[in-house]
Amino acid sequence: MSKRIVLRKVSAEEKQAVRRLARARKESVELVRRAQMIKYMMEHPEVPASRAGMRVGFGSNASGTYWVKRFNENGVEGLQDKPKSGRPVTHTPEVRSRVIDLAVQKPSSLGYCFALWTLERLRVALQERYEYRLSRATIWRWLDDEGLEWKRQQSWFHEAEKHDPEFVEKRGPSFGRM
Repeated sequence: MSKRIVLRKVSAEEKQAVRRLARARKESVELVRRAQMIKYMMEHPEVPASRAGMRVGFGSNASGTYWVKRFNENGVEGLQDKPKSGRPVTHTPEVRSRVIDLAVQKPSSLGYCFALWTLERLRVALQERYEYRLSRATIWRWLDDEGLEWKRQQSWFHEAEKHDPEFVEKRGPSFGRM
């Protein structure tokens, strides 16, 4: 039979912090549930950690034991999630801000010979101005995240070989001209 995990003596400051977290509305659900379990164990020391965990909504007996051990070792900070593994952030918020700042300006006001940005033009301008090497997909995603809608540039002009020589006759008279 496994050893029963007992909640250590909790200081007054920790009790206050646990109670605040247990009723929090702006913290993650998981953190609130963990704090509720510790609070429940403070109020009912006779209840085993596994049962306290199930009482507050954990899916397994082991969860309660795990979080009590973490709390016993690290206090209230032990209830927080550990940092997740994964690829580190490649670009700082400053880089992202410069991309957005450049994208919302008219290229002609910055000395470029064109009036509208394309993803490729924006990518080249960022490389020239700041030496940032960003993909078009990254630029597109950041603009989309900012709520900026990227429109594809359309032109009424086509290549000469695709031009229909009978276009005017087929189209008919323009509006207002009869």
